[in-house]
Amino acid sequence: MKKIVAWKSLPEDVLGFLQQHVQVVQVDPSQHDAFVAALRDADGGIGASVTITPAMLEGASRLKALSTISVGYDQFDVDDLTRRGIVLAHTPDVLTESTADTVFSLILASARRVVELADWVKAGQWRASIGPAQFGLDVQGKTIGIVGLGRIGGAVARRAALGFNMKVLYTNRSANPKAEQAYGARRVELADLLAQSDFVCLQVPLTQATRHLIGAAELRAMKKSAILINASRGATVDEAALIEALRNGTIHAAGLDVFDTEPLPADSPLLSMPNVVALPHIGSATHETRHAMALNAAENLVAALDGTLTMNIVNREVLAQ
Repeated sequence: MKKIVAWKSLPEDVLGFLQQHVQVVQVDPSQHDAFVAALRDADGGIGASVTITPAMLEGASRLKALSTISVGYDQFDVDDLTRRGIVLAHTPDVLTESTADTVFSLILASARRVVELADWVKAGQWRASIGPAQFGLDVQGKTIGIVGLGRIGGAVARRAALGFNMKVLYTNRSANPKAEQAYGARRVELADLLAQSDFVCLQVPLTQATRHLIGAAELRAMKKSAILINASRGATVDEAALIEALRNGTIHAAGLDVFDTEPLPADSPLLSMPNVVALPHIGSATHETRHAMALNAAENLVAALDGTLTMNIVNREVLAQ
């Protein structure tokens, strides 16, 4: 029976599914040496939220497949995995709707100052009818600019256009005719999107091309009344530049589910800013979605080890080797 390493806790039924097909060795990734030793003696691996470096795979000659319980795969050196002939699988479909819900919760919370004003009420500050000092911004009918109109971006566009009558602008490597027809989305250059959007939503993977995609110059190009929403990866935004822009009123507010360093350090200026909604990377964090992701990742791994996986493959070039 083939052996796999699991470096994340799995639901009992998912673990049971795996054990029907492979021998499962569960490891604590914080025990680095034991983790690396387990990988070197395994045919496959499953987990999330841990960086797997090329050095960790030296001597792992049996390793044929890794399956991440996430849509993002920036914890892996994909080129290195491909050179080694190791298939990398991910879970791009099952978290689309829950993540899009999180994005829209950030839009609404940031625009209507939900977190700030809820804390204000709990602190006993609501002593009379509210006035302009507590007013927020409308979402209905505004312009949303989506940077990366893939699965999640498309789900955000659907909510924006059909639910909130918003004008949808987007940038993407290729056109999205479905979104253009169904939601009236219009593809524009990033500069135009930044200049015209009331809400700028990042839905791109973290790559060399997208690292610090939004920096000081891009923030200055946005409307002063604009709100930045990031539920993709923290490093797609230059966090220092964002902090400065929020302090100076360059942009109005930010709704963030991801950060350069996670968990967010206790001394981060973002934590003390009333115009920031900060969430603990909860994009897909519902009971239903996280279970579906774990099961999907397990199925991906079993199929990859059997040589039958045809979808959810990050480095499809391996199949041609």
